Amino acid sequence: MSNYHTPVLLEEAIELLDIKADGVYADLTFGGGGHSRRILESLGENGRLYSFDQDSDTIANAPNDSRFNYVESNFRFLRSALRLRGVKQVDGILADLGVSSHHFDALPRGFSFRGEAPLDMRMNQRGGETAADVVNNRTEEQLSVILSQYGELDTTWKIAACIARARAVKPITTTAELVAAVAPCTPKKDESKFLTKLFQALRIEVNGEMEALKMALEQSLKVLKPGGRLVVISYHSLEDRIVKNFIRSGNTEGRIEKDFFGRSTTPWSVITKKAVVPSNEEIADNPRSRSAKMRAAEKI
Repeated sequence: MSNYHTPVLLEEAIELLDIKADGVYADLTFGGGGHSRRILESLGENGRLYSFDQDSDTIANAPNDSRFNYVESNFRFLRSALRLRGVKQVDGILADLGVSSHHFDALPRGFSFRGEAPLDMRMNQRGGETAADVVNNRTEEQLSVILSQYGELDTTWKIAACIARARAVKPITTTAELVAAVAPCTPKKDESKFLTKLFQALRIEVNGEMEALKMALEQSLKVLKPGGRLVVISYHSLEDRIVKNFIRSGNTEGRIEKDFFGRSTTPWSVITKKAVVPSNEEIADNPRSRSAKMRAAEKI
């Protein structure tokens, strides 16, 4: 499990969850199980934990613990998956968004631009579009929007044109072929950063990550008990903006609702006025944590 993924902001997340010994909790991103195991350490014998992951590889990391319940599902189905298991409300929800180290290191999954592998990037390999489908079937304009929104890249129309020229000759089916396709518009000085953003954008599109996040956040309001805590760790400015808007206003657009008297209403009490970020020591030990931002709120 330790080689699968190093949990980010572990102790800080547990502190913000304010775990009750007999409480019921949901970990929306089980992965290597680091956060889940730490939650279990804080629970008493009557506590319960429901850990979600759509990637069936992760079940190998499941602890042998009667209080632990593995939910093989995308967290966008949070409420219905819990109801199926007889759970209507929980005391806390934790989500560590993004991709585990395992996915980057498992080259055949196609998440990394290092090496050559099928251009897949699906978290759930049981179906759905692959990154190759997106690269070969989207219009240049659609590709440009994806790369701009999710990769925050510049001159994305040039990158989309490079991809279109390459796929006109031969479909792009591997990670190495994609790297070669965008080579003419890859900056030599920041090649690694450029390719990281490119692959990130495609991964987010393939897995519908932003839409899944919005769905899970909206359901968290129905699933959490009053006084329950929501803790979210994000790695992308768009994710962080969605989370920040949601805990400030109760909706992912950040729209402030007002009551009859013109007073702002929100279902949340914000705990983290500023995002919690990893210490210099944590970043040195785990460089992949450097872009993490954690926010937390309590349901009123």
